[in-house]
Amino acid sequence: MSEVMISVANVPTERAHRYGHQLASHMGRKIEAQWDAESARGILTFTREGLPSGECAISCTDQHLHLELKTSPEAVEHLEFVVGIHLARFGYRDGLEIAWVRTDPQTGEEVAGSTQGPLTAEDIERHRRSK
Repeated sequence: MSEVMISVANVPTERAHRYGHQLASHMGRKIEAQWDAESARGILTFTREGLPSGECAISCTDQHLHLELKTSPEAVEHLEFVVGIHLARFGYRDGLEIAWVRTDPQTGEEVAGSTQGPLTAEDIERHRRSK
C-alpha cells in the first residue's frame, strides 16, 4: 500500500468495551483479529486474498468506542462499511451511529467519510432474511 488513508470513528456508547470485544470476536471468524480485555484494545487486520487490505485499531473509554482504520484510498469506503455495518448491527438497540472522518493523505485535511446506522429492528430483520 503506497498511499495510506486514515479514517477515524468515535462512537458514543457506554458499552464500548462490550462492543469492541464483540466486534473483534465476530470479525475474527473471517480475518485476523486480536482483543486484549485488560487494556480494552484490539486490532482487525484485513489480509484475505482478493479483498482490500488494511488495519483497524479499536480502543475503548467509558464513553466512546474509537476506531482508526488505515488503508488505501481505494479501499477506505469498503472497509469503513464492513467495520461500521457490523458494529451498527450489534448496537442497533442502542442506536449506534458510526460516522467516519478521513484524513486526506495528500493534503492532511479532514473530510467526511461514510456513515453506518443507526439501524432499526426492520433493518436487522431484512438483513436476517437476506442471508
